[in-house]
Amino acid sequence: MCGLAGCFGVKDEQTINRMLDDLGHRGPNDRGIFSNENLVLGHTRLSIVDVAQGHQPILSDDGRKGIVCNGEIYNFRKLRSGLFPQYRFNTQSDTEVILHLYQEKGPDCVKDLDGMFAFALFDGEDYMLARDPIGIKPLYYGYQGENLYFSSELGAMTIAGVDEVHEFPAGHYYTPKEGFVKYYRIPEIQDHLLTDIEETRELIRETFIRSVKKRLLADPEIPVGSFCSGGLDSSLVAAIAADEIPNLHTFVVGMRDNDGELSDDVKAARIASKHIGSTHHELLFTEAEYYDALPIVIKKLESYDPSLVRCAIPCYFTCKLAADYVTVVLTGEGADELFTGYHYMKHFPLDKLNLEARRCIGNLHNINLQRADRMGMYFNLELRVPFLDVEMVDISMKIPHDLKIREHNGAKIEKWILRKAFEDTNYLPDEILWRYKVQYTQGAGCESLGETLAENAMSQEEYERIKAENPLATINSREAAYYFKIFREFYPQNSILGSIGIWTGFDFAEERERVRGTVDGDLKHNHEEEEEEECMVA
Repeated sequence: MCGLAGCFGVKDEQTINRMLDDLGHRGPNDRGIFSNENLVLGHTRLSIVDVAQGHQPILSDDGRKGIVCNGEIYNFRKLRSGLFPQYRFNTQSDTEVILHLYQEKGPDCVKDLDGMFAFALFDGEDYMLARDPIGIKPLYYGYQGENLYFSSELGAMTIAGVDEVHEFPAGHYYTPKEGFVKYYRIPEIQDHLLTDIEETRELIRETFIRSVKKRLLADPEIPVGSFCSGGLDSSLVAAIAADEIPNLHTFVVGMRDNDGELSDDVKAARIASKHIGSTHHELLFTEAEYYDALPIVIKKLESYDPSLVRCAIPCYFTCKLAADYVTVVLTGEGADELFTGYHYMKHFPLDKLNLEARRCIGNLHNINLQRADRMGMYFNLELRVPFLDVEMVDISMKIPHDLKIREHNGAKIEKWILRKAFEDTNYLPDEILWRYKVQYTQGAGCESLGETLAENAMSQEEYERIKAENPLATINSREAAYYFKIFREFYPQNSILGSIGIWTGFDFAEERERVRGTVDGDLKHNHEEEEEEECMVA
């Protein structure tokens, strides 16, 4: 994985080099820069595919075109075979395939890319920026006068001195001639199409196995592992990966309670890892270590949202652990959105369930996916998310709501059809396959630490003052104010606040009134702490 920084319209190497300095954690193996009188492209590299020769920026033979890319293109070998021998390849990297595909098809090349990516390329005096369909890989931009600057992180953008910072929208590309073009839309809900349970089970199983296996892409010397929290999602990913990688490295973190009892995830992960035969690693962090990590997490996460921060801390420790053993790690991110796995969804109006799932998928880019990207990159680790393969997203919008949340053993259980898809396959034991959903922080044993810290450290008066002084920020609790106070130490600029994702809960009371006919208008999603569901990495 990599870090990008650059500008179009000006040759500002000094600023871009400073931005690359700030992005060094995203690419410890290599660094490159290209400039001409109208642009600068910069790149820091974490080498995974074509370790020896995949230096970036990559230029065309005539030097009139060039590209920098952050991501992985899983179908690059197939695309390459279709472009060869018409184009001469100087590397074995997936990034060079994008450059030649652009030469063949222009900006529409993004529609052929199967993967996660953010890239910038130039073509003479023209240029193009693009981001993958779901927004797995980050990209930000801003203007200094008429000149466009871009980078992989908000922190680097603050160095550019732009007037405002904007998140580049997922599923879009941009050219000066066309402006922003939306090339991908989350599929419309057609949940009448997959009503046959056996057919749907088989389709999910085959598609997801294929999705996991394609994400094992790496040069032979690059180790690949998997998170394994003992929950359904990451355990399932790990089980499939273990079929392809003997002695797969798996990772879990957690705490001990006051009685010395291990947290739920650690105990469940031991069961899952033993079943799949992985080389399993645990990290038990203390309350003091949690508090020590908090300001680091807020700085690197580039957010102050309580739900995101809470979940980022166990993710931080998991990435720290994994980075000692692997360079690439698979995660279970996205399953809760595709298969309505959040607890609040069990109480959701059934006819709106898939609508809510679609909304959640569309909001992942600067919430859960930002957390995964920032925590992984801080430890020079690439995280991959097989549940968010576009085929899986497409299938999820065709599954009826009553196959996602359904009664099992006398109680409603989330992700029912996903569990059924892998029933009787021996990928996971039943106690893991049908394990009740727990929040990431709850499973790690640290769900209340941040809130308790904030309640003790910040008065109600200080909370109200911080909220009043920062109307552009979303601060609805003392915990949010406490995190925002830390956040402001690193990011004093108001211009970045609009690019920060806020986890939004659902206002059940309002929906009940709307259904009764007492409230007009569309569903509203309010950020209310008491009904807020935590972000998860199951």
